[in-house]
Amino acid sequence: MLRRRDLLIGLGATALHPRLWSQSTREASISVDWRSEGHKIPSDYSGFSYESAQLVNPAFFSPHHRQLISLYRELTPHGVLRIGGGTSAFTTFTGKPQQTPPPFDVFGPDTEKTAKKEFPISTTAIDALRGFLDATGWTCIYGLNMAQGSVENAVAEAAYVQKTLGAKLICFQLGNEPDSWRTRYRPATWGPVDFLEEWKRFREALVSKILGLKLAGPDISNKLPYLTAFAEEMQRGHYPEVILLTAHYYAMGPARSEGATLDQLMSPTPKQRTGDVNKIMAAVKPTALPFRMAEGNSCWDGGKLGVSDTLASALWCGDFMLQWAQAGCVGVNMHGGGDGNYTPIAGGLVKPLTRRPEFYGMLLAQRFVDATLIPCTLTCDSDRITAYAAKDARGESRLALFNKTADPLRIHTESPWNRGMLLTGLGFESKEGITLHPMHMGKTSTLDLPAHSAGFVWKR
Repeated sequence: MLRRRDLLIGLGATALHPRLWSQSTREASISVDWRSEGHKIPSDYSGFSYESAQLVNPAFFSPHHRQLISLYRELTPHGVLRIGGGTSAFTTFTGKPQQTPPPFDVFGPDTEKTAKKEFPISTTAIDALRGFLDATGWTCIYGLNMAQGSVENAVAEAAYVQKTLGAKLICFQLGNEPDSWRTRYRPATWGPVDFLEEWKRFREALVSKILGLKLAGPDISNKLPYLTAFAEEMQRGHYPEVILLTAHYYAMGPARSEGATLDQLMSPTPKQRTGDVNKIMAAVKPTALPFRMAEGNSCWDGGKLGVSDTLASALWCGDFMLQWAQAGCVGVNMHGGGDGNYTPIAGGLVKPLTRRPEFYGMLLAQRFVDATLIPCTLTCDSDRITAYAAKDARGESRLALFNKTADPLRIHTESPWNRGMLLTGLGFESKEGITLHPMHMGKTSTLDLPAHSAGFVWKR
């Protein structure tokens, strides 16, 4: 949904930042094999990930939180909300209505500075969550506490959540980032085999008590052996309730690292990234189960100021989401909440909600939902220029182009395009003035992008 202000800005898109056209223009060309097909992007591809601790305030995910509902629907009418994160290891289901005022308004991403304490989850919170999902049209992946919680409490929580959320519940996850529990919640010798044994114990208790149970996992951080072991176990055919494989991905981190920079974020292979899309997809392929990137963002440990909250992060986010879709991933959940440095939506119930840069990157990637990706060849002199092509069932062709260089870009295509959107801002490090707005263009096969921008063009 475009705001009137964005539309007015977009009428003069090519003149928005004249200084960006003062440098020498890079040349590139793109060719698309429209007869071939890749992966179709599901309607619920886009999503957010929030800490379980946020449920301690039932007013946040509530049918009465109109501004949040509006922003969710602005992004997509069919998204996925994932509840989990590091704070899920400190939750306890009370089985009762909320009896005391919530201790906080909003809860941001879990970081090394987060004060860990018990987070009681009430039936009031789950009831409100159902109303929120109904109002947004979204569905939910719900994380249970396997790191420090009891089997009995997990069963009680899962039973109430499943009864309350009903069709709005996709599945449960057992624990968050189990590959990081060693020396924290488990002995130093603990590994993938130990995790699987615990997972089976929780799973058996849940299956015996909850009819129609659906599960996902292993929801790892970055240690691939845990994902590989889990995927191999799923191939045995003994776990029909497992419908989805999940893992996390952060481009770099931690936030305090000197190497977590804008330049690194724009690199196609950040040195500090916590995963590899191709290795992850290769690990899950033998199971024939769909894979979702259930939590991720630009820089782990809450994001880095001046990097995760800039135009650069918006460009990274849009490119990142389409890269995963091209690899066959069925969904991406961007982690956030509160005033976290990388959160796509900032604010809460007291402080007005605002769209952060990544929200606009997600909006651009959302333009590819329900379309089938098509192989394309980009010829250029920089690995910081990327392109994606797709076609939908109605015959509409789409291109997304990312220019993460400091130079303007002219891209030559094989056929003309007549409609487009431009993702841009006041500068690479800008935190304000970031918009996704219409490009003023005629029917042309030559597409011009300013430095540090992304474009989306389409035709039917």
